[in-house]
Amino acid sequence: MTGFLSPERVGRSLFNVAWYAQGFFVLLRHALGNLAMLALGPTRQVFLKQIYFTGVEALGAVSFIAVLSGIVITTQITSLVGVNATLTAKIMLWTVVRELGPLLTAIIIIARSSSAAASELAAMKVHGELNALRQMGIDPLDYLIVPRIAGITLSVMAVTFYFQMTAIVFGIGFTSLTHGIPFAGTLASVVSLLSLHEVLASFFKTLSFGLVISITSCYYGLRAPLSATAIPQAATAAVMRNLLTIFFLDGLITYAVFL
Repeated sequence: MTGFLSPERVGRSLFNVAWYAQGFFVLLRHALGNLAMLALGPTRQVFLKQIYFTGVEALGAVSFIAVLSGIVITTQITSLVGVNATLTAKIMLWTVVRELGPLLTAIIIIARSSSAAASELAAMKVHGELNALRQMGIDPLDYLIVPRIAGITLSVMAVTFYFQMTAIVFGIGFTSLTHGIPFAGTLASVVSLLSLHEVLASFFKTLSFGLVISITSCYYGLRAPLSATAIPQAATAAVMRNLLTIFFLDGLITYAVFL
């Protein structure tokens, strides 16, 4: 236990977190200040390809998990409280819109896109492609990082909304078929209970998750060392850092907004 909490280990961890935070905000500032680069043809192509990979190609896995999540949640609700359309709508709203929708979507995107983005950028660095871009007068941050940050962030937000709607509709639909809960009435109750506060909180959470996933993936890809093991190391570091940060942010935002 002493070794695990040794001053050297704690100091190294704090230094890594501080270094990561500095790099995170540097990339965030650069991306926000250079969004106009997306209007250029080559950069826009990278942006659209990132949306297709992160958003469109993830819909199959997201749909499957969303349907199962909705069915499991409504089944558990019905087994605990019985056939109660209003209470079912409230709990679905609390679990899917507030928590499970943003969190599960972020985990799926991290598993698919975070490792891929970090590996791709690390490979480009190891193989000298980033230096080649600089020699041609192209800023790698403008051409590679800005469209990836924008594409992944927008994809996370859109896919989260899709997950939430799919889970709610299929969950209520399944319970309607198996337990006789009125489908239209329960769905209308969810919509009526969805306040502006809930919408804004979900929007802020998904925006934060999207920025964290995209910037963290790019950060670890860019800082990969020039070695044969750099690519898998960058992918692993990006995934682990994203998971830790996402769960920390989820708890922090939930506490700040809903408690």
